[in-house]
Amino acid sequence: MNIKRAKEEIKNSIEAYLMKDNYGTYEIPAMRQRPIFLMGPPGVGKTQIMEQIARECQIGLVAYTITHHTRQSAVGLPFITDKEFGGKTYRVTEYTMSEIVASVYNKIESTGLPEGILFIDEINCVSETLAPTMLQFLQYKTFGNHRIPEGWIIVTAGNPPEYNKSVREFDVVTLDRIKLIHVEADYDVWKAYAYEHEVHPAVISYLNARTDNFCRIETTVDGKFFATPRGWEDLSSFIKIYERLGKKPDREVVGEYIQYPRIAKDFANYLELFYKYRDDYQIDEILSGTIRESLCNKLSRAPFDEKLNVIGLLLSRLGQHFKAVADQGDRTGLLMGELKKIDPQTDVDPSTTMEERIHNTRSQWSESLKKKQKAGLLSRREDFLYRDVEALLLKIEETLKKSGKDDKEEDWNLIRKLFQDENDRYDVLFTESGKALEHAFDFLEAAFVAGQEMVLFITELNNGYYSMKFLKEYECERYYQYNKNLLFQDREDEIRSRIRSLGN
Repeated sequence: MNIKRAKEEIKNSIEAYLMKDNYGTYEIPAMRQRPIFLMGPPGVGKTQIMEQIARECQIGLVAYTITHHTRQSAVGLPFITDKEFGGKTYRVTEYTMSEIVASVYNKIESTGLPEGILFIDEINCVSETLAPTMLQFLQYKTFGNHRIPEGWIIVTAGNPPEYNKSVREFDVVTLDRIKLIHVEADYDVWKAYAYEHEVHPAVISYLNARTDNFCRIETTVDGKFFATPRGWEDLSSFIKIYERLGKKPDREVVGEYIQYPRIAKDFANYLELFYKYRDDYQIDEILSGTIRESLCNKLSRAPFDEKLNVIGLLLSRLGQHFKAVADQGDRTGLLMGELKKIDPQTDVDPSTTMEERIHNTRSQWSESLKKKQKAGLLSRREDFLYRDVEALLLKIEETLKKSGKDDKEEDWNLIRKLFQDENDRYDVLFTESGKALEHAFDFLEAAFVAGQEMVLFITELNNGYYSMKFLKEYECERYYQYNKNLLFQDREDEIRSRIRSLGN
């Protein structure tokens, strides 16, 4: 299955494992909660989805790569103690707590989260001395003499033998005690993720044209050559920082991330053209409504790679518009939720001033934010949004202090005005984004009329997380018309395919 489906399956398993009966006991006892084992090629996102799952389920996460551990750190160190048996005292060997088990308890103490995921990576690459320990861990949820706390789900991951010479194959006894999930690289799933996380448009448009280069791992007489989803995402992040520094990555830089020489060279050449087209076509000018006939004619006669790049540039810039709308909408929604708590009409304590109430609300928000940050329960975007709301609450508090009126109704009107300013910002961003989308359609229609390039543009809009979020609110007639034609074409192709199969 692809990584998206694997993520859903893990979340469903966690939900089932953490379900309790009327007496507060887990419906599936810990001993019957099979550890989950993700088997798949390197770089497909096995580790990354664990962070996402923990955040979405609001539970803790402790992650280890088991190959970094010795038997002593996994099981604990031996020490001698005295114990009495049958009236006699004996010297007995015991063990300190496993570093891994101790980390789980530390996580519970530091975050206050009693339930979570213990994620062990590269579990099928352990040394010979650790292999029996891993078998005991998978069967009995223990490291040495110390049990994993109840409520902590074990998820493990590993690579197939063709990708790692250190792999030890599990026997039937072990396999019969785990939930085995085979994960495969899936470009369409990754692309949806890439749009949401703003992967560099050159990477997306390149892989749209050369999907076979998305995940390639080969062993030749000259060594191992590989390009992985993780490599493309890391390269994207580096390219964006390089651009902010006024630098351009060359073939050698690309090769540091995409360790497949032919693919690295091909992408480096593609990136050079990407920068050229970005300068030639002036995307911001197009989206602001300046449509030059010369550029439309140039694009209509351009080779496919150039068309793909320009469409990618348009989608990337539109994506930034759509994300700004989504961020402002979510920011305003979070702020509204907090301001409702101090609405004078829900005044549970008439003795407090509005300034005191906004101060208390901000303090509670700040405390909650610190706890979520410490527990790792916020994504990067959520962390930024929560900090923004904290800053807005502080701004409102300081504005009330400066006004010095101490009149609840006037103070509430002032708060409402400050909130309306945020709402107005959303309206401005929404309107500007709608205009940019319409101008993109103007330009593409002038260049391609209603050709297959429009199908590509609509398809990529449908793949974008923020574009789809925007289009649920914005009424764009041309989008709906082209999308309807696209769906009709897909249906027609499906019918034709079925007819051909019947004829065979």
